[in-house]
Amino acid sequence: MSLQPQEVPPVPDETRRVARAAFPKSNVYIRMRDALGAIYHDQLFAPLFPTRGQPAASPWRLALATIMQFAEGLSDRQAADAVRSRIDWKYALSLELTDPGFDFSVLSEFRARLIAGSLEHQLLEAMLMHFKARGWLAARGQQRTDSTHVLAAIRTLNRLESVGETLRAALNSLAVVAPDWLLTQVSPDWFDRYGTRLEEYRLPKGQEAREVYAAQIGADGFQLLDAIDADVARRWLQEVPVVQMLRQMWAHQYTRRERQVRLRTARELPSAGERFDSPYDPEAHYGHKRTTTWTGYKVHLTETCDPTAPHLITHVETTSASMPDVTMTAPIHEALAAKALLPSTHLVDAGYIDATLLVSSLQEHQVDLVGPVRTDVSWQARAAQGHDISAFKVDWEAQTVTCPARHTNVTWHPRHDRWGNAVVHVDFHQRHCRPCPHRPLCTHAKTEPRELTLKPRAEHEALLAAREHQTTAAWQAQYAVRAGIEGTLSQGIRAFALRQSRYLGVAKTHLQHVATAAAMNLVRVDAWFEGIPHARTRISRFAALHSSVA
Repeated sequence: MSLQPQEVPPVPDETRRVARAAFPKSNVYIRMRDALGAIYHDQLFAPLFPTRGQPAASPWRLALATIMQFAEGLSDRQAADAVRSRIDWKYALSLELTDPGFDFSVLSEFRARLIAGSLEHQLLEAMLMHFKARGWLAARGQQRTDSTHVLAAIRTLNRLESVGETLRAALNSLAVVAPDWLLTQVSPDWFDRYGTRLEEYRLPKGQEAREVYAAQIGADGFQLLDAIDADVARRWLQEVPVVQMLRQMWAHQYTRRERQVRLRTARELPSAGERFDSPYDPEAHYGHKRTTTWTGYKVHLTETCDPTAPHLITHVETTSASMPDVTMTAPIHEALAAKALLPSTHLVDAGYIDATLLVSSLQEHQVDLVGPVRTDVSWQARAAQGHDISAFKVDWEAQTVTCPARHTNVTWHPRHDRWGNAVVHVDFHQRHCRPCPHRPLCTHAKTEPRELTLKPRAEHEALLAAREHQTTAAWQAQYAVRAGIEGTLSQGIRAFALRQSRYLGVAKTHLQHVATAAAMNLVRVDAWFEGIPHARTRISRFAALHSSVA
């Protein structure tokens, strides 16, 4: 397929006339086309296509059709039918009423090109540039970020199902690429064990029987891998993707000593971020947050939240389910900086903030990161009457720390903690600490003096200031605005299926999230044009009754 970029044509006269007659009050796509014009253009996607060959469908139309598809939760077939049959879609896409559209497979091919060319972000960024040019979006306002879990497009498997399905997937793949060789390697009982997919109800009952069954699957898997490794004439079998996956799964889940195979104990397993649970989407990982567990991904949404403008999603990140939120704050700031859309204030929950980020956000991007920092968990702070770290005065130039009893430290040792972070370890003298009347408020050690571990100066001071500031009414009022991102996640989940991945793999899932964010922005801008106010948090009639008399 080749591309010769063309200008976006105007809406055909007949399409315009019929659309106005059919929608006298207009609708979201007609208003979108009238207000925004052409959001996308062919040149934006030109790097995805060669210049010679059969002409491709216009990529600006495919991009816009993709956004409308995700706005309505349509399958590829349904979206292609909508292009053919719906007047409002033809209006938005500048098509004649008689235009037959395109085959549904063109949409999946276009998504594949976007991913291969790393241009999926343009589905959102081109739209943001339109909003910015019209004054609906500006940098250095307020933005907020939060995440939610995303379920992979696979069934949830327990460990026994997972190893069995991985071996079965390898056998199915080898049955296609090397059927004759495979028949010489397996025994008839393998067809009983792996001929159909493993289901919980078909598995042995009882812990001992399950352990025996797991060991049998493990032995079969090692037998297959050994046969592949021993076949010098078919080295290429080692490169079959599902065989590599089988090898990785067996390294994670099994041990083999003197040909004795057993399933690893829970303590022997790699971390959730290293292992995978299904051969059908090895990029989907196990996630756990409070009482919620899932297999899949996380999606992080960042949106504007200034009261005088529409609330628009400015950035989307899709990550492994096991990746902590705090690791995404810096990448989000870097991405917003690349778009020239950095906020002056970034509202986040406790998962996105630490002392290092408080400092780096301000120094590198001039962003005030606002969120509840981790409280001091020392017994002195929890007792609310002991001498916690805030009670000690630090003279950084003199490398002197003064305690509440006016004694100073005797050591100052810069070092790194077990996570590799720079810290300063401080000791006080035993002759001062042992007879000190403040000792019960300072340390529980029987004879040893008080010790402190300080973060680097900027982080130490930022953390103490943040802990003090977040107790004020002004901070509470500012931070209350962050709660609105929960409504954005709710809208994405309920109206746009944000929490359920349509596709396998993180790249395709991320494209889904980007397209979903763009679709949400279109709906939000339209609601803003129509004067529809932001919905308030819903409460039950009974709770509302209490509020009315309180």
